Amino acid sequence: MRKIEIVQGILDANEATAAGNRAAFDEQDCLAVNVMSAPGAGKTSFILRTIESLSTDNRIGVIEGDVVSTVDAEKVHDVAHAVVQINTNGMPESCALVADMVHVALQRMPLHELDLVLIENVGNLLCPTEFDLGEHLKVVITSTPEGHDKPLKYPVIFAQADAIIINKSDLLPYVDFDIDEFTRMVRNLNARVQFFPLSCKTGEGVAEWVTWLRGQHQRK
Repeated sequence: MRKIEIVQGILDANEATAAGNRAAFDEQDCLAVNVMSAPGAGKTSFILRTIESLSTDNRIGVIEGDVVSTVDAEKVHDVAHAVVQINTNGMPESCALVADMVHVALQRMPLHELDLVLIENVGNLLCPTEFDLGEHLKVVITSTPEGHDKPLKYPVIFAQADAIIINKSDLLPYVDFDIDEFTRMVRNLNARVQFFPLSCKTGEGVAEWVTWLRGQHQRK
């Protein structure tokens, strides 16, 4: 019972900080997007494509979460308006970002100058589901080489998603990924979610994703 109380206390504290983060985003009319996936699904490439498509009329900040290294932050440094790296190595929550980490990152980010903040979470399909960061949208990336059974193995993250990116669509002729079956499994968990098959390599499908994201910002 004591252990349950401690865990609940941690989650309650995280929710309070997340609410503060969301208020900070709202105050500056800045849309925050939590980007989640397994390692290698293409989060950084997806973020680069999104920035490329939006940067002509949007100022975009990126919070890069990783266990170690600054490799991803270095990739987006030259195209984003602002970048803050978070390394979780040595922290108890090393498998995912938590609201406190994002709160600290926001102190180093010129939020008043930004229209959009993309938060690249740690590569993981399990831990990120536990922690609200204060984001407005949750985006989950799956890639075609991973196979279409991930909603069966990690149902919570797909049930929580506002949008699902099916990345590496250019590889569909060469891998065993059934889009119809994948979509059916996700719909059983989450009837409202939006799907965007795309290829970060070729750019196919990116325009549809960006159009939807623009609409979300306008509605907010």
